[in-house]
Amino acid sequence: MSVAPQTVAPPGVDVASARPRIRPLRWVAGVVLLVLLAQFAWFVVTNPKFGWPVVGRYLFDPNILRGLGMSLLLTVIAMVLGSVLGVFLELGRLSGFRPVVWACTVYVTVFRSIPPLVQLIFWFNLGYLLPRIPLGVPFGPTFVSWPTNSVISSLTAAVIGLTLHEGAYMAEIVRAGILAVDGGQRDAARAMGFTARQSFVKVVLPQAMRVIVPPTGSEFISVLKGTSLVSVIAMADLLYSVQVIYNRTYEVVPLLIVACAWYLVVVISLSFGQRRLERHFGRGQR
Repeated sequence: MSVAPQTVAPPGVDVASARPRIRPLRWVAGVVLLVLLAQFAWFVVTNPKFGWPVVGRYLFDPNILRGLGMSLLLTVIAMVLGSVLGVFLELGRLSGFRPVVWACTVYVTVFRSIPPLVQLIFWFNLGYLLPRIPLGVPFGPTFVSWPTNSVISSLTAAVIGLTLHEGAYMAEIVRAGILAVDGGQRDAARAMGFTARQSFVKVVLPQAMRVIVPPTGSEFISVLKGTSLVSVIAMADLLYSVQVIYNRTYEVVPLLIVACAWYLVVVISLSFGQRRLERHFGRGQR
């Protein structure tokens, strides 16, 4: 068996007093980055077209805050419904019953492939294909029906589009978490007399959460940013509220900075919460 060679200090050299070698290229790169950062900061502060007084005036505008609240509400609804849908989709793919497996696999493939913007526009214009939404016996009589355009509003189309899109991605995240749990854990749970449902809820799912939580947090942030797409269907989210104001005042850049500022605040806050959840579910791995 070969032994790795050991580094021996030259005679007369005290290793304890050795200093790190100076790397001039790192210093040069650091100075260049510092100069570029200072130049960018000077450009942002001194350029009057950024309209910082306008930014300050509209930062806490009631319409902007209502739009921010709508974006957060859509994010929470889409993530909650999408997570529940994703769990059921993955349970269906793991069930072993072929028709259910195929149906869930087709769903995940289709809704992961179609961009969310296309889905939002499609659901908003569902009345073109289906003028009325019926309720009755399949291929039989209809008991009651409603006009599609009165049921599928901007809010309904946004919730449906974001939820269906998010359900497909959450199914893949849940799948990764479940497959990360060693199969011996399931066998041990069954040997202890647990049913399949108890094994999943009490043994598999708690261990899978360590893998599920990090990408779920990133997906939550992604959905929050994706809510800006609902502005194309006249949904009064943060971006739409900003657009309404700058279409009236023509102060495009300052109002976009307001939107960027709020997105930054919310995303940074969510990132801190995500790290806390990761530390909580990863306690046994540290």
